[in-house]
Amino acid sequence: MSTAGRQAAPTGSGESEMLARRVADVAEGKGASDLVALDVRSLVGYTDFLVICSARNERQAKAIHDEVREKLKGEGRRPAREEGVGEARWILLDYLDCVLHIFTPAERERYRLETLWGEAETLDLGAPRAG
Repeated sequence: MSTAGRQAAPTGSGESEMLARRVADVAEGKGASDLVALDVRSLVGYTDFLVICSARNERQAKAIHDEVREKLKGEGRRPAREEGVGEARWILLDYLDCVLHIFTPAERERYRLETLWGEAETLDLGAPRAG
């Protein structure tokens, strides 16, 4: 499902990192596992961070999607685009400066985004998070 008519709130460089941390924090709070945040600012022009996580199954992937979407909506942020919600094996939430990828285990193994973006710096998600 695409939500092309909506705009995400613009962010600066430091704000995009805070956004990535917030997205990861909310996803983790809903049970997401194997969280990775890749800093792709020096590699691509369409986003600053890719946050990648796993869900046990399609139901949990949808629950993570719903939680991130609702929490960020409550903070004044709406995704510019959403994909994969119907099948819920690979869900993408695009907040422009941060893109969240929620995978079921088989889909994560199939697409291996961490390998594709292997030259990207990894954001330490153990550091303090905003919000």
